[in-house]
Amino acid sequence: MILALYILMAIVAVGVVLKLTDRRPRKPGDEPATADAADTTGGDDDGECCGMHITCERDSLLASVSPQVEYFDDEELDAYRGRRADGYSDTEIEQFRDILLTLQPDDIAPWARSVQLRGIELPAPVREELLLIVSEARATRAAGHA
Repeated sequence: MILALYILMAIVAVGVVLKLTDRRPRKPGDEPATADAADTTGGDDDGECCGMHITCERDSLLASVSPQVEYFDDEELDAYRGRRADGYSDTEIEQFRDILLTLQPDDIAPWARSVQLRGIELPAPVREELLLIVSEARATRAAGHA
């Protein structure tokens, strides 16, 4: 029983130390899961989200940033306008995945905004892959600036 109390005290002490040494910037309304993506400007001076942050992608893909619809040789996806994310067959999900995986890295965020502007809801598995790719690109980009 005393051993369990010591372990609990050690865990609490480590938690307090980690909380005190956490230096990531915070903004009101940030959720803990997206705290590492709180910086939505990505170092740009224009104050707009570059689309390379999970917060931008998950919340709204910032369709208002670029209202111009841009196509990426994916006009066939317009047939899925208005469909729910859980209403796709495996073949249709593969069609989205193929397009996503053939995009150039710099085209991924603009493609996601374009899809949103066109009223196309990505299938859940493809959306998760998109968020993972954007997260990895952001981490790579941040490592390159450090």
